Amino acid sequence: MSVHVREAHLKTAQKLVDETRANGGLAPIDLDKFWADDAVARSDTWSETCPQMPLGILMSHECVWAELGIEEDWYKLLHDQAFNLELCKRYNDKAEQIVGRRIVREVQPTPPEHRWPEPKQLFHIFEGQEVWEGWSYWLPEVVNTPKDLEALLDRVEKRLEDLRSFLLPHEWDEQKDRLQKLGIPSPTYRGQRGPVTFAMSIYGVENLIYLIMDEPDLAKRFSDLIARAILGRARVLDEERGWEPGKEAQRGWYWCDDNSCMLNPEMYDFFAKPIHRAVFDTYSSNPGELRGQHSDSDMAQHLPTLNDLGLNSANFGPNLTIAQIREKIPGAEIHGQMAPFTFCRNEEVNIVAECLRDFEMAREKRGVVLATAGSINNGSRLSSLRLIMAAIQRYGQYC
Repeated sequence: MSVHVREAHLKTAQKLVDETRANGGLAPIDLDKFWADDAVARSDTWSETCPQMPLGILMSHECVWAELGIEEDWYKLLHDQAFNLELCKRYNDKAEQIVGRRIVREVQPTPPEHRWPEPKQLFHIFEGQEVWEGWSYWLPEVVNTPKDLEALLDRVEKRLEDLRSFLLPHEWDEQKDRLQKLGIPSPTYRGQRGPVTFAMSIYGVENLIYLIMDEPDLAKRFSDLIARAILGRARVLDEERGWEPGKEAQRGWYWCDDNSCMLNPEMYDFFAKPIHRAVFDTYSSNPGELRGQHSDSDMAQHLPTLNDLGLNSANFGPNLTIAQIREKIPGAEIHGQMAPFTFCRNEEVNIVAECLRDFEMAREKRGVVLATAGSINNGSRLSSLRLIMAAIQRYGQYC
């Protein structure tokens, strides 16, 4: 984008921000019309009759702290369902006043007798253990030498011989009949920490890079076993639901793979691409089925590979533009490209300017949802969301 275009966007943005401040800090907008037009826009983001750029920033429960002015307690938010519900209700009460909608999910606590026993995760197959640290769960390295990795993969292969017995807790069969009679569906599996991030969590960032360079046979075995384990876990959980292979009621797959940027294209194609292809070809083999990826990092070097894999939903880091993504992956619905820090810092003029930039790049071919290029973080305010909505209504109209 040229300096002159950027300056024009900033000047236009300042006008809307000035109106917002004159309006008591709430951007001028017809909320009923916005949400009606947004519903049409979201129904087909590529359509010639799409009235405006659809909104993909629908906040998250992580935003409750700053909005409600309360001290953060992430562990309680994630593990105390009643506490989570109470905060989300308070947040939504405020959201109704500012943006005209209750926008975060209000999940009712699940009675203990209605909960399925938890199956083991993919990282358990590779002997990983999540650790709570700070405000989130982390997956520390399991092994860090080729010799130890080889031994780990030997054990993984043994587990894959009877994966059902490994994945399902001992009380599963006892609870299964009762829960199915109650009409409570068992868990499914259609998304995963992506291949590169997962492998680097198990083996380390630099270790994986050196492994691919120095011991490609072992790296290929690691990649193959990740694919087999993902497909095996999905198959077990599908069978527990009574779904037939290839006829599942739930199709499509979504990856979250922030560490993809750590590999160059040759390494990515060698290690990650076969895993993507195996999973997509199993669960997203029909036209229109989701083949999506979130990677809030620099992904420019991998766009040709992701296009070859048929990616149709993309959420990448803010250093990429809509124009760059569209050039390399013309068939993907793009969710982006507002910088998450612009939003969570509530930089009003920059928020509108980034909206204007993305409108211009999306206008010709559409297929873009206005979203953050990465996570929506605490600090992102409802008043800033309303400002984005006002910018869409004023400047982001297609027809």
